[in-house]
Amino acid sequence: MDRFPNAANVDFHSPLDLSKAAAAVLDADGRISGWSPSAQHLLGHSPDDVLGRPAEHLVEASSRQRLSGLCRARGPRGTVLDLCRLDGRTLRAAVTFSPLAHRGAAATVVVAAELEAQRCWEAQLAMLQGLATESSVGLTIFDTEARVVWGNVSTDLELGGIAQYVGRPAGDLFPEGEFISRHHPPDEDQIIEHVMATGEPITGMHYRGRAPADPVREHVWSCSYHRLMDARGEPLGLFEESLDVTERYRAQERLSLLVRAGKRIGASLDVRRTAAELADVAVPQLADEVMVDLPPAVIEGRQPPTGSAPGNSLLRMHGRTPEEFRTSPVSYPPASPQAQSLASSRPVLDAPAPGTPDGAGPDTSGHCLFVPLLARDAILGLATFRRSSNPDPFGAEEQTLAVELAERAAVGIDNARRYTSQHAAALVLQRSLLPQHLPELSALDVAYRYLPADSRVGVGGDWFDVIPLSGARVGLTVGDVVGHGVHAAATMGRLRATVRTLALLDLDPAELLTRLDDLVAQDSETEPHDGLSDEALGVTCLYAIYDPVSGRCVWASAGHPPPIVADAHGAVALSALAPGPPLGLGGLPYENVELSLSSGSLVALFTDGVVEDRRTDIDSGIDRLAQVLSWQRCPVEELCDRALSALPPGPQADDATLLLVRTRRLGSGRVADLELPPDPAMVARARTLTERQLESWGMSELAFTAELVVSELVTNGIRYATGPVTLRLIRDRCLLCEVSDNAHTAPHLRRARRDDEGGRGLFLVAQVSQRWGTRYTASGKTIWAELAVP
Repeated sequence: MDRFPNAANVDFHSPLDLSKAAAAVLDADGRISGWSPSAQHLLGHSPDDVLGRPAEHLVEASSRQRLSGLCRARGPRGTVLDLCRLDGRTLRAAVTFSPLAHRGAAATVVVAAELEAQRCWEAQLAMLQGLATESSVGLTIFDTEARVVWGNVSTDLELGGIAQYVGRPAGDLFPEGEFISRHHPPDEDQIIEHVMATGEPITGMHYRGRAPADPVREHVWSCSYHRLMDARGEPLGLFEESLDVTERYRAQERLSLLVRAGKRIGASLDVRRTAAELADVAVPQLADEVMVDLPPAVIEGRQPPTGSAPGNSLLRMHGRTPEEFRTSPVSYPPASPQAQSLASSRPVLDAPAPGTPDGAGPDTSGHCLFVPLLARDAILGLATFRRSSNPDPFGAEEQTLAVELAERAAVGIDNARRYTSQHAAALVLQRSLLPQHLPELSALDVAYRYLPADSRVGVGGDWFDVIPLSGARVGLTVGDVVGHGVHAAATMGRLRATVRTLALLDLDPAELLTRLDDLVAQDSETEPHDGLSDEALGVTCLYAIYDPVSGRCVWASAGHPPPIVADAHGAVALSALAPGPPLGLGGLPYENVELSLSSGSLVALFTDGVVEDRRTDIDSGIDRLAQVLSWQRCPVEELCDRALSALPPGPQADDATLLLVRTRRLGSGRVADLELPPDPAMVARARTLTERQLESWGMSELAFTAELVVSELVTNGIRYATGPVTLRLIRDRCLLCEVSDNAHTAPHLRRARRDDEGGRGLFLVAQVSQRWGTRYTASGKTIWAELAVP
């Protein structure tokens, strides 16, 4: 399909061309002796009507005198005449008179055309002449061998004279240039070959290079190529249009640079990375090098210095990746342009000058633009934009662009600084709320690992705890507050303290989670929406109690992954019971799961950061952790290291917390049980048994105190119970005395008056024991006391 269907209507032949114009021949007397068909077409008169008649009859009266003079002229002349048409209308025409001499007979050839058509042709001719002599569009004609044939004045100026290139290949014009548009063949020879072979024009190609007339500055041209055809349809060659679009191209590049800057600068929430992002965006389009100098306080997340510009204590950022990051000190003398920029809070342009200020790092010769980094009316540092290979100084628009980039970087650096400060505070808060030291327990070997989330995500809300309970039992808990930041860390600390408080009430796991669920639900209803909390804030928690005497482990879960258990032979068991709902949602009740653990079993309590990430599903993570637990003989510390080293490489999207315990059993040699009927006479028997048992354990120095405690506890049990009373002594890191009965009444500690006959039992127990308390069971209660071993 023809690209220009009306191209055939464009005719650059003159309307006065003899091949198309009206022509007549006048003899010496001004009579018409010749009349062409074109003349008949133009005026309507046939040859019979005009031949032999005076030509003045075809001219309006106002033009006849001029006609007579033109016929007597000795040279060619042209004028405008009003001619008479056969239909009576007047035609204003452009007319030329050319005298002839033939065998002594004088004659004149007259050629005429409509004046309007002649004026249009003259305008087209003027346009072509303007393209050749005045247009800023470069026009170059190549022959079929891609050799230079002709160039207009614009091309002549760019090449420093077209004559020296005529007959030379097209590639000689800009030997070091290149096409930067990639939607067509990138080589000029290939483009010319394509246009010559297919006739398909190629337009809008951007070409970058240095013109021979201006070899210092780099230019960008928009080039188009069109094939030239002769009247027979044979190719003559092609012509190239080239327009210098350097400024427009640079403006587009500046706009695209701002778009990239908006996407990249400040996205990392890391001060050093933001400085590197500014350099990555600005080099090489705006500058050959960008250097960012910041005060140490800003790098560390503290407030920037106030009062005076920080020109004497800056650190220069180096490196693009965390592994490469380093700093070097830099200072600027008071008279330096860098110091002037910091003092005035304005950009300063510096002309090429070799050398640098003392300690400023690499050579800063070349055009330099110093821009202060301003955010919240505070000076955060200085950005230096340097050009070395590009000889052009920074223009006004480029200075404005550099200032805008610096402003974006300053905002990103300030956000990163504030985030670093908040992240450090949240991390300190979180670590202060987690256990600093785990208690030494006879029931368990314990190890833990806490791996915080990647700093870009923020501090999470994982927590864990190991809580010594009565009867040598141990409470184990792991929880996760969904969200990140100070609020998540504070919520974690509050919940961990609440779990510890409820655990010390000796509640079973399901009851503890039920009460914790009520508290979280109440907090969510009364907590103001202050913008500090995450949108999807929620809490999961797992609580377990291990009894080393019976080997019984009971746990319940509120939306938290259940523990993974490996027995003493390395066989791994996964819980088939689905966790209950997360805390604060209410609805479904929590259920206890009971396990019987042999000595040497491994129990892993963990948060989802240990088994789940964006690259693998949770089932794969659980299988990975179970495989680690199968290494039964390894110490628990080594197993913790193995478990976290198996995590996929890369930044953590969530905190990873692992609490790993290896169980122990307290053998029969360390536990003594005695069931006593509800008879007051059994108190003496209980004292006697206590004395003998302590003697066999080598703890006779505790006999008096232990007998006193046992006497008081058994007396209370027999007095208020309706069934047998059970006495249990446990030799652990302290001596544990427990008395169980079937009554559910709560004992109360009170101060007896002088005339009271009783009421001093529990008071005495509290005075001689290091801890005492009551826990309730399905069949009654147990009152216990712990006596320190001397």
